[in-house]
Amino acid sequence: MTTLQKYLTALFFLFAISNVQAQTVMVAVAANFTKPMQEIAAAFEEETGNKTVLSFASSGKFFAQIKNGAPFDVFLSADTAKPLALEEAGLSVKDTRFTYAKGALILWSPKPDFVDSQSSDVLKTDQFKHLSLANPKLAPYGLAAIETLNNLSVYEDVAKKIVMGENIAQAYQFVATHNAQLGFVALSQVMKQGKLSSGSGWIVPKDLYSPIRQDAVLLKKAEHNDAAKALLDYLKSDKVLAIIESYGYSH
Repeated sequence: MTTLQKYLTALFFLFAISNVQAQTVMVAVAANFTKPMQEIAAAFEEETGNKTVLSFASSGKFFAQIKNGAPFDVFLSADTAKPLALEEAGLSVKDTRFTYAKGALILWSPKPDFVDSQSSDVLKTDQFKHLSLANPKLAPYGLAAIETLNNLSVYEDVAKKIVMGENIAQAYQFVATHNAQLGFVALSQVMKQGKLSSGSGWIVPKDLYSPIRQDAVLLKKAEHNDAAKALLDYLKSDKVLAIIESYGYSH
Protein backbone atom coordinates (compact mmCIF):
# COMPACT_ATOMS: atom_id res chain seq x y z
CA MET A 1 0.00 0.00 0.00
CA THR A 2 1.42 3.36 -1.02
CA THR A 3 1.84 6.27 1.39
CA LEU A 4 -1.02 8.11 -0.32
CA GLN A 5 -3.28 5.06 0.02
CA LYS A 6 -2.42 4.76 3.70
CA TYR A 7 -3.18 8.46 4.18
CA LEU A 8 -6.52 8.22 2.40
CA THR A 9 -7.43 5.08 4.36
CA ALA A 10 -6.65 6.83 7.63
CA LEU A 11 -8.78 9.80 6.61
CA PHE A 12 -11.63 7.48 5.71
CA PHE A 13 -11.58 5.80 9.12
CA LEU A 14 -11.36 9.14 10.93
CA PHE A 15 -14.37 10.37 8.96
CA ALA A 16 -16.28 7.16 9.70
CA ILE A 17 -15.49 7.36 13.40
CA SER A 18 -16.57 11.00 13.60
CA ASN A 19 -19.86 10.12 11.93
CA VAL A 20 -20.44 7.32 14.41
CA GLN A 21 -19.60 9.54 17.35
CA ALA A 22 -21.75 12.47 16.24
CA GLN A 23 -25.32 11.96 17.38
CA THR A 24 -28.62 13.81 17.35
CA VAL A 25 -30.40 14.90 20.52
CA MET A 26 -34.15 15.52 20.44
CA VAL A 27 -34.86 18.14 23.10
CA ALA A 28 -38.24 19.21 24.49
CA VAL A 29 -37.76 22.72 25.88
CA ALA A 30 -40.17 24.77 28.01
CA ALA A 31 -41.20 27.83 26.01
CA ASN A 32 -39.72 30.32 28.49
CA PHE A 33 -36.24 28.92 27.82
CA THR A 34 -36.37 29.41 24.04
CA LYS A 35 -33.76 32.15 23.61
CA PRO A 36 -31.12 30.83 26.00
CA MET A 37 -31.50 27.26 24.71
CA GLN A 38 -31.02 28.35 21.11
CA GLU A 39 -27.77 30.02 22.13
CA ILE A 40 -26.68 27.05 24.25
CA ALA A 41 -27.51 24.51 21.53
CA ALA A 42 -25.50 26.43 18.92
CA ALA A 43 -22.45 26.44 21.22
CA PHE A 44 -22.93 22.75 22.06
CA GLU A 45 -23.09 21.77 18.40
CA GLU A 46 -20.00 23.80 17.57
CA GLU A 47 -17.98 22.32 20.41
CA THR A 48 -19.07 18.68 20.14
CA GLY A 49 -20.20 18.13 16.56
CA ASN A 50 -23.46 16.66 17.82
CA LYS A 51 -26.77 17.94 16.47
CA THR A 52 -29.68 19.18 18.55
CA VAL A 53 -33.28 19.26 17.39
CA LEU A 54 -35.16 21.69 19.62
CA SER A 55 -38.93 21.78 20.15
CA PHE A 56 -40.58 24.54 22.21
CA ALA A 57 -43.97 24.37 23.92
CA SER A 58 -45.59 24.43 27.35
CA SER A 59 -44.24 21.98 29.92
CA GLY A 60 -47.73 20.53 30.31
CA LYS A 61 -48.02 19.79 26.62
CA PHE A 62 -44.62 18.08 26.51
CA PHE A 63 -45.42 16.08 29.63
CA ALA A 64 -48.53 14.65 27.95
CA GLN A 65 -46.62 13.93 24.73
CA ILE A 66 -43.78 12.15 26.53
CA LYS A 67 -46.25 10.00 28.47
CA ASN A 68 -47.77 9.05 25.11
CA GLY A 69 -44.44 8.01 23.61
CA ALA A 70 -43.08 11.18 21.95
CA PRO A 71 -39.49 10.48 20.81
CA PHE A 72 -37.63 13.05 22.91
CA ASP A 73 -34.24 12.39 24.50
CA VAL A 74 -34.08 15.28 26.95
CA PHE A 75 -36.82 17.28 28.66
CA LEU A 76 -36.16 20.78 29.98
CA SER A 77 -39.26 21.59 31.99
CA ALA A 78 -40.38 24.87 33.53
CA ASP A 79 -41.03 23.13 36.84
CA THR A 80 -39.91 20.24 39.02
CA ALA A 81 -43.19 18.36 39.23
CA LYS A 82 -43.34 17.02 35.68
CA PRO A 83 -39.76 15.66 35.48
CA LEU A 84 -40.31 14.08 38.91
CA ALA A 85 -43.55 12.46 37.72
CA LEU A 86 -41.76 11.05 34.67
CA GLU A 87 -39.07 9.67 36.93
CA GLU A 88 -41.64 8.03 39.20
CA ALA A 89 -43.38 6.54 36.14
CA GLY A 90 -40.12 5.00 34.91
CA LEU A 91 -40.08 7.20 31.79
CA SER A 92 -36.75 8.85 32.59
CA VAL A 93 -33.31 7.62 33.57
CA LYS A 94 -32.82 7.42 37.31
CA ASP A 95 -30.59 10.02 38.99
CA THR A 96 -30.40 12.32 35.94
CA ARG A 97 -32.85 14.97 37.10
CA PHE A 98 -31.42 18.33 38.21
CA THR A 99 -32.36 22.02 38.37
CA TYR A 100 -30.82 23.84 35.41
CA ALA A 101 -32.36 27.28 36.09
CA LYS A 102 -34.61 29.22 38.44
CA GLY A 103 -37.02 31.47 36.59
CA ALA A 104 -38.24 34.99 37.26
CA LEU A 105 -41.53 36.69 36.36
CA ILE A 106 -41.96 40.21 35.01
CA LEU A 107 -45.00 42.40 34.32
CA TRP A 108 -44.02 43.79 30.93
CA SER A 109 -45.21 46.14 28.19
CA PRO A 110 -43.49 46.88 24.87
CA LYS A 111 -44.26 50.57 25.51
CA PRO A 112 -41.50 52.57 27.22
CA ASP A 113 -42.53 54.06 30.59
CA PHE A 114 -45.87 52.20 30.58
CA VAL A 115 -44.95 50.01 33.55
CA ASP A 116 -43.26 51.52 36.60
CA SER A 117 -40.13 49.47 37.33
CA GLN A 118 -40.71 49.95 41.06
CA SER A 119 -44.38 48.95 41.41
CA SER A 120 -47.41 47.10 40.07
CA ASP A 121 -49.59 50.23 40.16
CA VAL A 122 -50.46 49.96 36.46
CA LEU A 123 -52.67 46.97 37.33
CA LYS A 124 -54.94 49.30 39.32
CA THR A 125 -55.50 51.70 36.42
CA ASP A 126 -57.71 51.79 33.32
CA GLN A 127 -54.71 52.18 31.01
CA PHE A 128 -55.00 48.64 29.63
CA LYS A 129 -57.77 46.55 28.08
CA HIS A 130 -56.03 43.20 28.09
CA LEU A 131 -53.58 41.48 30.43
CA SER A 132 -51.75 38.51 28.93
CA LEU A 133 -50.52 35.47 30.81
CA ALA A 134 -49.85 31.78 30.14
CA ASN A 135 -52.43 29.12 30.91
CA PRO A 136 -51.79 28.27 34.58
CA LYS A 137 -52.96 24.69 34.02
CA LEU A 138 -50.13 24.09 31.55
CA ALA A 139 -47.42 26.63 32.31
CA PRO A 140 -45.72 27.31 35.68
CA TYR A 141 -45.23 30.96 34.69
CA GLY A 142 -49.00 31.28 34.25
CA LEU A 143 -49.55 29.80 37.70
CA ALA A 144 -46.99 32.26 39.11
CA ALA A 145 -48.90 35.12 37.47
CA ILE A 146 -52.18 34.05 39.07
CA GLU A 147 -50.47 33.73 42.46
CA THR A 148 -49.05 37.22 42.03
CA LEU A 149 -52.41 38.76 41.18
CA ASN A 150 -53.99 37.08 44.19
CA ASN A 151 -51.20 38.19 46.52
CA LEU A 152 -51.55 41.75 45.21
CA SER A 153 -55.32 41.50 45.85
CA VAL A 154 -56.12 42.64 42.31
CA TYR A 155 -57.21 39.38 40.66
CA GLU A 156 -60.93 40.15 40.87
CA ASP A 157 -60.34 43.60 39.40
CA VAL A 158 -58.44 42.37 36.33
CA ALA A 159 -60.00 38.93 35.77
CA LYS A 160 -62.17 40.09 32.85
CA LYS A 161 -59.15 41.61 31.12
CA ILE A 162 -57.05 38.44 31.18
CA VAL A 163 -56.17 36.73 27.89
CA MET A 164 -54.37 33.41 28.11
CA GLY A 165 -51.72 31.97 25.86
CA GLU A 166 -51.26 28.22 25.63
CA ASN A 167 -47.71 28.75 26.84
CA ILE A 168 -45.46 31.61 27.90
CA ALA A 169 -44.25 32.16 24.32
CA GLN A 170 -47.81 32.83 23.14
CA ALA A 171 -48.49 35.01 26.19
CA TYR A 172 -45.43 37.06 25.24
CA GLN A 173 -46.56 37.31 21.60
CA PHE A 174 -49.94 38.74 22.65
CA VAL A 175 -48.10 41.62 24.33
CA ALA A 176 -45.30 42.03 21.80
CA THR A 177 -47.85 42.41 18.99
CA HIS A 178 -49.88 44.93 21.07
CA ASN A 179 -52.94 42.69 21.20
CA ALA A 180 -52.55 43.05 24.95
CA GLN A 181 -51.15 46.22 26.46
CA LEU A 182 -49.19 44.34 29.14
CA GLY A 183 -48.67 40.87 30.46
CA PHE A 184 -46.84 38.57 32.82
CA VAL A 185 -43.98 36.96 30.92
CA ALA A 186 -40.71 35.24 31.73
CA LEU A 187 -37.92 37.69 32.48
CA SER A 188 -35.74 35.74 30.05
CA GLN A 189 -38.01 36.73 27.16
CA VAL A 190 -37.34 40.44 27.56
CA MET A 191 -33.88 40.54 29.14
CA LYS A 192 -30.43 40.27 27.56
CA GLN A 193 -27.11 40.90 29.28
CA GLY A 194 -28.86 42.03 32.43
CA LYS A 195 -31.03 44.73 30.81
CA LEU A 196 -34.51 44.95 29.33
CA SER A 197 -34.21 44.54 25.59
CA SER A 198 -37.26 46.75 25.00
CA GLY A 199 -40.30 48.31 26.63
CA SER A 200 -40.86 48.71 30.34
CA GLY A 201 -41.44 46.27 33.16
CA TRP A 202 -41.74 45.48 36.84
CA ILE A 203 -39.75 42.44 37.97
CA VAL A 204 -42.13 40.64 40.32
CA PRO A 205 -40.69 40.12 43.81
CA LYS A 206 -40.01 36.43 44.45
CA ASP A 207 -42.15 36.41 47.60
CA LEU A 208 -45.31 36.94 45.53
CA TYR A 209 -45.19 33.54 43.79
CA SER A 210 -43.92 30.03 44.32
CA PRO A 211 -40.32 29.44 43.18
CA ILE A 212 -40.05 28.54 39.50
CA ARG A 213 -37.41 25.84 39.71
CA GLN A 214 -36.85 24.36 36.28
CA ASP A 215 -35.64 20.76 36.08
CA ALA A 216 -34.01 18.82 33.28
CA VAL A 217 -34.07 15.05 32.87
CA LEU A 218 -32.72 12.36 30.55
CA LEU A 219 -35.61 10.37 29.10
CA LYS A 220 -35.62 6.57 28.91
CA LYS A 221 -35.30 6.55 25.12
CA ALA A 222 -31.88 8.21 25.43
CA GLU A 223 -30.46 5.89 28.07
CA HIS A 224 -27.62 4.96 25.68
CA ASN A 225 -27.38 8.25 23.81
CA ASP A 226 -23.99 9.71 24.77
CA ALA A 227 -24.77 13.03 23.08
CA ALA A 228 -27.91 13.48 25.20
CA LYS A 229 -25.87 12.80 28.35
CA ALA A 230 -23.23 15.23 27.14
CA LEU A 231 -25.85 17.95 26.62
CA LEU A 232 -27.08 17.57 30.20
CA ASP A 233 -23.50 17.82 31.46
CA TYR A 234 -22.99 20.88 29.24
CA LEU A 235 -25.95 22.59 30.91
CA LYS A 236 -24.00 22.45 34.18
CA SER A 237 -20.86 24.07 32.77
CA ASP A 238 -19.67 27.52 33.81
CA LYS A 239 -20.04 28.76 30.23
CA VAL A 240 -23.70 27.77 30.08
CA LEU A 241 -24.46 29.05 33.58
CA ALA A 242 -23.17 32.46 32.44
CA ILE A 243 -25.49 32.35 29.41
CA ILE A 244 -28.44 31.39 31.61
CA GLU A 245 -27.74 34.23 34.06
CA SER A 246 -27.53 36.75 31.21
CA TYR A 247 -31.22 36.05 30.50
CA GLY A 248 -32.31 36.80 34.05
CA TYR A 249 -32.31 33.32 35.51
CA SER A 250 -30.54 32.22 38.67
CA HIS A 251 -29.29 28.74 39.49
